[in-house]
Amino acid sequence: MGRQDIDVVVVGAGVIGLTAGVVLAEAGARVRILTAEEPPATTSAVAGALTGIVLPGPLPELERWGKITTDEFTALAADPSTGVRLTSGLALSRMEGEFPSSCTALPGFTTLRPEELAEGFHVGFRATVPLVEMPRYLGYLTVRYRAAGGELTVHRLRSLTEAAEQARTVVNCAGTGARDLVSDNSVRPGWGQHVVVENPGVTEFFFEHTMAAEWASFMPHGDHVVLGGVAVPDQWDRATNLDVATGILRRCAAVEPLLAGARVLEHRVGLRPNRPAVRLEAEPLGDGRRVHCYGHGGMGVSLSWGCAREVATLVAGS
Repeated sequence: MGRQDIDVVVVGAGVIGLTAGVVLAEAGARVRILTAEEPPATTSAVAGALTGIVLPGPLPELERWGKITTDEFTALAADPSTGVRLTSGLALSRMEGEFPSSCTALPGFTTLRPEELAEGFHVGFRATVPLVEMPRYLGYLTVRYRAAGGELTVHRLRSLTEAAEQARTVVNCAGTGARDLVSDNSVRPGWGQHVVVENPGVTEFFFEHTMAAEWASFMPHGDHVVLGGVAVPDQWDRATNLDVATGILRRCAAVEPLLAGARVLEHRVGLRPNRPAVRLEAEPLGDGRRVHCYGHGGMGVSLSWGCAREVATLVAGS
């Protein structure tokens, strides 16, 4: 197929690429996603995934992208097929200070009193957030994308120039793959692992805000709970580490005793696409144009819809 068949090629089928594909296809563009892995095999499928809490970063746009995304997920929660549910829970931090404004705007936001905090935590709040069961949600996005006429092809690209042979506009949502695809050495893998356990009766989420490499978090999704977390920089091996899993289980059970002894169903490992700042910009590519959208670290789900709409704006201006 040549350029006469496709308007836009999107590189990558994680949550960023799929969401961009949906927005572009539903706007009337003829879109083809080229991906090295099917959506269920991407790092996005490993995510917890809690949205609505967008931590401050180097870009002022983060809060705006996060609000757009939270509003979109809140609307999607009305449809059970999406895998999105509005869930109440707690966010705590061992660090002093206040939580960002994105948190204070959440429904039901209430600051916890000192006596309500778990041992070792200094601040915390209760709120309701959209919680996303990622394997189901990626399936929903794929169906929605294809219903809008989008194509998805598994093919590992050597360069964006190869993608430009199929369309004048290329949208780069390659995640950690962008390190080699566009020679961006600032992209570094952030190795992470989650443990999925049978739900022993947990109904609320728990999120620990920390700068440490290990923490406790758990996200209930009906019959199972996704437990985290850990972050190891510059590790590419996606093999399960059972010692890490033991630590995750121990930390989560210390917060929620119901999780002690919960039956382990699955281990999930992924590589967060870490970068000093999200790269979302357009630049020339031969006689066409490429739009970069990568480097979201652990906030890809929380920024996905806001970034996808920004991508669509940049594509429309090409």
